[in-house]
Amino acid sequence: MTAPGGRSSTSSVGTLDGPVAALRSTAEIRRRAGDLLTSARAGRSAHFTVDDSRIGAVVEFVSALTRERYPDLDIPFHSRWRHVEAGGIDRRVELDARLGDIGAAERARTHIDLAVVSVLLDAGAGADWYFDEPGTGVRFTRSEGLAVASVHAFFDGVFSGSRDEPLRVDADGLRALDSSRLATAFGVSENRPLVGLEGRLQVLNRLADAMAARPDVFGTGRPGDLFDHLGGGTREIRAHEILTALLDTLAPIWPADNRIDGIALGDCWRHRGVRGAGATDGWMPFHKLSQWLTYSLLEPFASAGVEVGGLEDLTALPEYRNGGLLLDSGVLATVNPGAAQAVWSVGDEFVVEWRALTVALLDELAPLVATELGVPGLPLACVLEGGTWAAGRRYAAQLRGGLPPLTIDSDGTVF
Repeated sequence: MTAPGGRSSTSSVGTLDGPVAALRSTAEIRRRAGDLLTSARAGRSAHFTVDDSRIGAVVEFVSALTRERYPDLDIPFHSRWRHVEAGGIDRRVELDARLGDIGAAERARTHIDLAVVSVLLDAGAGADWYFDEPGTGVRFTRSEGLAVASVHAFFDGVFSGSRDEPLRVDADGLRALDSSRLATAFGVSENRPLVGLEGRLQVLNRLADAMAARPDVFGTGRPGDLFDHLGGGTREIRAHEILTALLDTLAPIWPADNRIDGIALGDCWRHRGVRGAGATDGWMPFHKLSQWLTYSLLEPFASAGVEVGGLEDLTALPEYRNGGLLLDSGVLATVNPGAAQAVWSVGDEFVVEWRALTVALLDELAPLVATELGVPGLPLACVLEGGTWAAGRRYAAQLRGGLPPLTIDSDGTVF
């Protein structure tokens, strides 16, 4: 099958075999996470205990918050676009106005360009950073602030290598991006530090190299070329096809040096309690940012008339809002009472298990929330948005002024 413009389409997706391919499967993420949850429930975890009696209260809290945020229960997917709409302003309207009269496919490519860089820039911002939006003067913090800042950086051509075409992301623009320009775009200063700025810049620079290395996918050097690679001219694709393409093409961008047979694994970490075949034994995969990006690409495809099926294949996002909900509600408790005072690394087995238990428990919580809301079959993507992420943030605001329950020393590419 050939996509518009002569690029190969879905026939080229998912061709990797062997242990790395197994670790890129969301079914394998779920299986391994489920095994760790079973072990924790049986009292065999060195890190966490599980109190199932607290699950009902969490379901009620998440359901009530969902009704508060979406009274008509018309719940959109959890995606970066929700943050782009921060303050009740849909900034895509301005983007589309700036794009003018272009075709649906090119509009989708541009939206993909923006979604990719915005997601890759999305990680914990720190308590002291904020962004004052030009034009509105509204101050935004955390994920919303990062999203709004990324939109205005996109408008200003920060990610484009062409002065004549500012509304795009391309390899030339990303390769030329430095910390000074990125800091300026995000309003970073001594009094407004952004956690993990250098890590985010490194990922964007590496994205340029990854695209240049795959001209079969990124024929024009833009993330938006994924639209054609994934069959932008077809009527339906699967969510896991998007994820597989992202993992296949973007694996080299992640700083984590986790590898099998020289192939980068990305967001995949060691845990002695995880069992798997051959070289995959002891590895717990997550691919959180790649799945967050997959969720965030659903709407650009849909807006171009491409239906994305198989949303149930994607997992919950194992980050500190969803994971914090479980800790703060008492569903999870740490075996070591001093864990909250420690500083953890993303590769620590304690953190790996916390994230795995988050994936497995949210799979159990999602259908219970859907039933409580009276919307059987509500997709996990909507439960997350309604939902668990906001509930984790609400707990954090009430208990610690918005700070997460655990302190993670992160480079900005996982948390």
